[in-house]
Amino acid sequence: MISTRHLTRDFVVSRTETVHAVRGISLDVEPGELVAVLGPNGAGKTTTLRMLTTLITPTSGTATVAGYDVTADPSHVRRRIGYVGQGNGAGHNQRAGDELVGQGVIYGLDRRAAKRRTGELLDALELTELAGRKVSELSGGQRRRLDVAMGLVHAPKLLFLDEPSTGLDPQNRANLWDHILRMREQYSMTIVLTTHYLDEADSMAERVVVVDHGEVIADDTANALKAKLAGDRLAIAVAPSNLPKLAELAEKLPGAREVVAVGDELSVRVADGPAALPELITAAQQYGLPVAAAQVHRPTLDDVFLNLTGRSLREADTNGKAA
Repeated sequence: MISTRHLTRDFVVSRTETVHAVRGISLDVEPGELVAVLGPNGAGKTTTLRMLTTLITPTSGTATVAGYDVTADPSHVRRRIGYVGQGNGAGHNQRAGDELVGQGVIYGLDRRAAKRRTGELLDALELTELAGRKVSELSGGQRRRLDVAMGLVHAPKLLFLDEPSTGLDPQNRANLWDHILRMREQYSMTIVLTTHYLDEADSMAERVVVVDHGEVIADDTANALKAKLAGDRLAIAVAPSNLPKLAELAEKLPGAREVVAVGDELSVRVADGPAALPELITAAQQYGLPVAAAQVHRPTLDDVFLNLTGRSLREADTNGKAA
């Protein structure tokens, strides 16, 4: 559905300054996949999506989307994709239903077909009662559902979502994603999304692509990335005098690393926490080291990002570091 090779995008700021926003991304997305693209602000995520949706042209490299080259056949690409950007796409003074009908006509539907499609989407996204309201009168969650409807009005097989739930409260986020996933199932869509909500990527995406400084630095399932790049962390509390011996035992665990003692607790990173913890507790008991408490902390995608870049995704966003 998507294939890019060495895709780059430069922005000339002045005669002496050029920003290399995307530095050579090669990526394949198969039909039906839901792929999440993660990275801090300025990593090149949105620039990549804008190239794939033909909103800007690549500086170099190649990209085909839905079977068409984004540079040579942009109009064919646009007919086959849906795009929900970070801002609201509907006019604030327009009625929600009218915006959807107009979007359908733009994509080549006759007015009758556009009205029929509008009715289907309003019903599917629970917006029917709001069809006659101005967009400015809708809540944030309702506007984002309308944006999704506008991206789906021509029944695309590929949908791009650029931070679709940013700014929504947890209930509205969950509600929006429930609608998106049902629409995906109904229309057999491929979805590519960018998000700063790691729980969204972790729970819903079949693949996670991590981008930093305009390059892909990791590409795998969320579970595989966590297992390979972060691992589970064991936390075991014992008497401080027993920490040196416990650390010695912990270092013998398969794949053990980052063995650190703080206060009365030993922390060790392992590949399989549920298997390693009983082994360590048994070894401690054999050496007469009473264990006061023990826990397995499963890794998060932020742990993965920290492992890859030396900083957490949240920290990178807060600091505003750009690619």
